[in-house]
Amino acid sequence: MNISSIVVQTRPEFVEKVVEDLKKSGVCDYHLHDEKGRIIVTIEGEGVSEELKKLRVIEAIPHVIAADMQMAYSEDELDEHMEILKNRDAVPKVLQDENVPVEEIVYNGDLKKKNLEEFAENSKKM
Repeated sequence: MNISSIVVQTRPEFVEKVVEDLKKSGVCDYHLHDEKGRIIVTIEGEGVSEELKKLRVIEAIPHVIAADMQMAYSEDELDEHMEILKNRDAVPKVLQDENVPVEEIVYNGDLKKKNLEEFAENSKKM
C-alpha cells in the first residue's frame, strides 16, 4: 500500500469550489486548505501507477493550477529497509577491525555519509 500527500494549488477565489470537487472526486482524502489557495490531500494506492491515475484525476479538476506529490510512503519499501537494518551490524566494521589504530579513527559527525570500508583499507596502508 502506498500513501502520498498532495499539495493542490488553485486561485483563492476558487478554493472552496476545488475543495468541494476534491471531496466529491472519490480519489483522495481532504485535510486542510488556506486562504492562498493551497489544499492538502492524501491519496492511497496499491502501487505507484494507481496513485498516478488518482493524481491525474485531481489535476483535471477545474481551476486546479497544480497538484504536486510532496511526501510518499510505500509499505513494501519500508519493509525492505527494515529488513536491511535488522540484518546489519550495530557497530560499523571499521570499529570492529583490530588492525585499525584507534587514534586514526576520525569522527566527523555522520558515519552514514562516510565510506567506512574505504576508510578501513586506507588506515591499513598507513
